[in-house]
Amino acid sequence: MSKIAVYFMPGLAASTTIFERIALPEEEFEVHLLEWQIPLQQESLQEYAKRIAEAIKHDSPVLIGVSFGGILVQEMAKFIVTRKVIIISSVRSSLEFPKRMKIAKTTKAYKLLPMRLILNIENLAKFSFGEKINKRIKLYEKFLSVRDLYYLEWAVEKVIMWERTVIDESVVHVHGDMDDVFPIKNIANCIVVKGGTHIMILSKYKWLNSHLPAIILGTYQDGD
Repeated sequence: MSKIAVYFMPGLAASTTIFERIALPEEEFEVHLLEWQIPLQQESLQEYAKRIAEAIKHDSPVLIGVSFGGILVQEMAKFIVTRKVIIISSVRSSLEFPKRMKIAKTTKAYKLLPMRLILNIENLAKFSFGEKINKRIKLYEKFLSVRDLYYLEWAVEKVIMWERTVIDESVVHVHGDMDDVFPIKNIANCIVVKGGTHIMILSKYKWLNSHLPAIILGTYQDGD
């Protein structure tokens, strides 16, 4: 039996090391890690998604994206046939954004963010993973690898200005009930991970390792 190809996309500015604790059964799944590339000048999110999708070498893969990576894999799925798209700690439409992000879109306030200051590792960690991480800053030096100013400006704008307003119900959404970046009160119809924060790809890896195979195969039952 051929293995199921599973491609993982990390969150904003994050490296593939965020997946180092994720382990799927090797007899059934073949894991591949996708990396952020520096965007081309004036590259749209759709153009970028098409370019990243060109790195996929398998037919009908599973795409799994975390946070901004979850937005990206949904855009990538427009260009390739997928077996399944799974997002973790992310959103399936811009309507699920918290109020502060909706205001930033309307007012263009994100253009005022001091991106050069955000490139400082502590600020970048807060920006990419949420506020409650002060005790673990050293750890994040390992996980945040993309410290390019143009990438950061581009990525923030593409998140805030994401235009999708209709949820694709085929996308499977896994979300923590303590996510402080995308609060669960704004999220519709997801698999809820109790105690999961925005960085549950790191902190809830045991839950994910236990349940991702069933989620991928479509056999997961709520409460498993």
